[in-house]
Amino acid sequence: MAGILAWFWNERFWLPHNVTWADLKNTEEATFPQAEDLYLALPLALCIFMVRLVFERFIAKPCASCLKIQSSGPQKAQPNAILEKVFTAITKHPDEKRLEGLSKQLDWDVRTIKQWFRQRRNQEKPSTLTRFCESMWRFTFFVYIFTYGFQFLKKVPWLWDTKQCWYNYPYQSLTTELHYYYIVELSFYWSLMFSQFTDIKRKDFLIMFLHHISTVSLISFSYVNNMVRVGTLVMCLHDAADGLLESAKMASYAKCHRLCDVLFFVFATAFISTRLVVFPLWILNTTLFESWEIIGPYPSWWVFNSLLLLLQVLHCFWSYLILKIAFKSVFKGKAGKWNPLHVLKDDRSDIEYSSEEEEASPSPVKSSHVLTTNGTNTLGTNGYLTGGTSSED
Repeated sequence: MAGILAWFWNERFWLPHNVTWADLKNTEEATFPQAEDLYLALPLALCIFMVRLVFERFIAKPCASCLKIQSSGPQKAQPNAILEKVFTAITKHPDEKRLEGLSKQLDWDVRTIKQWFRQRRNQEKPSTLTRFCESMWRFTFFVYIFTYGFQFLKKVPWLWDTKQCWYNYPYQSLTTELHYYYIVELSFYWSLMFSQFTDIKRKDFLIMFLHHISTVSLISFSYVNNMVRVGTLVMCLHDAADGLLESAKMASYAKCHRLCDVLFFVFATAFISTRLVVFPLWILNTTLFESWEIIGPYPSWWVFNSLLLLLQVLHCFWSYLILKIAFKSVFKGKAGKWNPLHVLKDDRSDIEYSSEEEEASPSPVKSSHVLTTNGTNTLGTNGYLTGGTSSED
């Protein structure tokens, strides 16, 4: 184990030339980031998760009640012991052969049985109230952390001159405000990983879980090798659009469609401008070129910049999905006529529906034609977007 730890914490990987871990030990004159500080994020993440539960119960739910958001979920399937046994013990997605067998056994139309299974699957999905409370919690946190980050950054020199991120690196003292900012951001993303296992599982579970792991890794990585100055710029820049996304989703759940449309386009503008313009011209410029000029490259420098470049590739992909949603929304009216841009149907929960399911539950008779459609426009969480059949976090 000692050999593994020595290999992992190799100074020649983590630190610039001629710098050792001993040089970055805390003294009375200066405080530097320490790897063991990251352990603070785990109990704090648990506290944030508990705060979320209290917030959703005593703040978000009363707000939802004032907006007349009901707690009822999708329409429940008609009770049927045979189909319920198949659903719980065998499969939630029966194939054609099994559907035909059930049709003969129950004397139900195959389409009616498909509709029953669709409604039964939807029963396990979160209600609009649950999604509203989740979005309100995220909105509140993102507004808070962005406000805190901006108030902190406007007082520091590296916001206005990014070369300050690299002068005297890595001997840059860690202030209490900067330490708090980093640990709270890290704790929040740890809490999101915890909540994924307690919340109702959604179809983008794996994608969002990998996103949270990547975010936690990038924040932790930049903290350990004291790239916290540029790290604060990255975090604040990404937080700028996330609150707008959650506010648009809240408006959608409250059926304030025009407000939802406006907030979505404000979010899209903020997302694309910050991720495709400001991020490469401001962040990547300093991490790739200014840092090369001032401190030069070393192994962890290459890893850090590779992660940021990968993040930029994802920015391009997510921006494409946002533009695709906006384009479809503008031109979805007949004969080019304007149609209200109700673009924020959140089908991360994989809600399935048909034109007939909104009216009635299945009955054991031959059903008429059922047109089955899935949600076409989807927005994820924490600034991450899913469109059509694609998924992104």
